[in-house]
Amino acid sequence: MAALRAAKQALRREIKSRVAAVSDQEKLRQSRVVSQKLFRHPKYLSSQRIAVFLNMHDEVRTEDIIKDIFKRGKVCFIPRYFTKSSHMDMLRIQDMEDMNTLPLTSWNIRQPADEDTDREEALDTGGLDLILMPGLGFDKNGNRLGRGKGFYDTYLERCRTHPKGKPYTIALAFKEQLCAEVPVGEHDILIDEVLYEDE
Repeated sequence: MAALRAAKQALRREIKSRVAAVSDQEKLRQSRVVSQKLFRHPKYLSSQRIAVFLNMHDEVRTEDIIKDIFKRGKVCFIPRYFTKSSHMDMLRIQDMEDMNTLPLTSWNIRQPADEDTDREEALDTGGLDLILMPGLGFDKNGNRLGRGKGFYDTYLERCRTHPKGKPYTIALAFKEQLCAEVPVGEHDILIDEVLYEDE
């Protein structure tokens, strides 16, 4: 267990420095390529209820994706992380204006406030068809290296007990986040697919 934790920490450091060396312009360019791949993806096109992360600086930009979800009349859910635990909810947002009025967290990303209790949580209603996943590193077998909090692994476990079952999962990545092999433990859940710019 300690060896696995150490291997993950070392890989996190390596990927963080690789991504930090990528210019903002290049991050934006790759984000657009990944977004266009997603917009043609059959799972995206057929999904009605979609959860998507609001990106941090070292993640694929998701604003265009959120705009597209609304443009196509799909239902959009975003994470609310409870930082003192590994608990996360996926809460519905109505439109871009709704999103842009949300408070900023200490991670400088927007999310509904803790006292914002009127929003629909995806698993309390119709479940989710698709989750667009963040992460630090990925391999081509669907192994994901998160930030170590376990938010998504815990949430996907909850999805499994929903009548709709586990949603399809697509990770969005810069090519610098691809690894030959991500070290994983028994609680790490495989993702269905990783979208990134092919060489």
